[in-house]
Amino acid sequence: MLEILGYVGAILIGLTLGLIGGGGSILTVPILVYLSGVTAVTATAYSLFIVGFSSLVGSFTYMKKGLVSFKTALIFGIPSIIAVYTTRRFIVPAIPDEVFTLGSLLVTKDILLMLIFALLMIFASYSMIKGRKETEEKEEKQKFNYPLIIIEGAVVGLLTGLVGAGGGFLIIPALVILSKLPMKMAIGTSLLIISVKSLIGFTGDLATREVDWMFLMIFSVLAIAGIFLGSYLSNFIPGKKLKPAFGWFVLIMGVYILTKELFFN
Repeated sequence: MLEILGYVGAILIGLTLGLIGGGGSILTVPILVYLSGVTAVTATAYSLFIVGFSSLVGSFTYMKKGLVSFKTALIFGIPSIIAVYTTRRFIVPAIPDEVFTLGSLLVTKDILLMLIFALLMIFASYSMIKGRKETEEKEEKQKFNYPLIIIEGAVVGLLTGLVGAGGGFLIIPALVILSKLPMKMAIGTSLLIISVKSLIGFTGDLATREVDWMFLMIFSVLAIAGIFLGSYLSNFIPGKKLKPAFGWFVLIMGVYILTKELFFN
C-alpha cells in the first residue's frame, strides 16, 4: 500500500511543478522516506536524480523560447557542480552513522539529514507564502557579481548535496539580483543549473551505494508525467494563487518532520 502511495506521491511532485512552476521537488525526499520506505541518505541521492531529470525536461520549454542564459548557467553552475559532487562523493559518506546525542536522543546520520531538510523546507515555505513582487521587466545590461555568484553557487551546491533539493528558491533570486536576469529567464536558467548540478551530484553516489534503477526510473517517469499533467491543468488553474497555499503545506510538513525526528523517532 505504501509503495503505491509513494508512486502517487511521484505524480504529485510533478503535478506541483507543472502547476506552480517550482517548489514541488522539495516534497521528493519526504515522499521517498515516509511513503516509499527509503532511508534518508539514499533518499537524498535518489532525489538528486529525480529532481535533475525533472528539471532537465522543464528546461527544454524555456530553451525553445530563448529564456535560458547559458553564460549565466556556466558561471553559477561550475562552483555549484563542484560543491554538490564533492558533498555527495566525500562529505556525506564521511558523516558518522551516530553523529551526537542530545539528552536521550541519539542523532544519527539519517536524522541529521532529515532535520537539515526540514529547516530548508521551512525556509523555502517563506518565499512561497510571501511570493514574488511583480515588477515591470526592463532591458538591462547583464552584469555579474562574480565573487558573490561563486559563493552562492557553492552554498547552493553544498545544500543540494546534503538534502537532495534543487534549491530553486535560492538560485532564482540570486540570478535576478547578482546577474541582473529578467525573472522568466532566471527561472529557465535556474532549471538548467538545477538539472546539471543534480545529475552530476548523483554520480557522486554511484561509487558508494547500490541504486535500485527500476524503482528510480518508474518514480522519475511518473514525476515527468505529473509535470505534463500539471502544465495542462495550469491553463485552467492559476498557479500564482496555489503557490502560497502550497507554501503553507510545505511549512506544516517541515514542522512535522522536525517534530517527528526529534521526539518520535
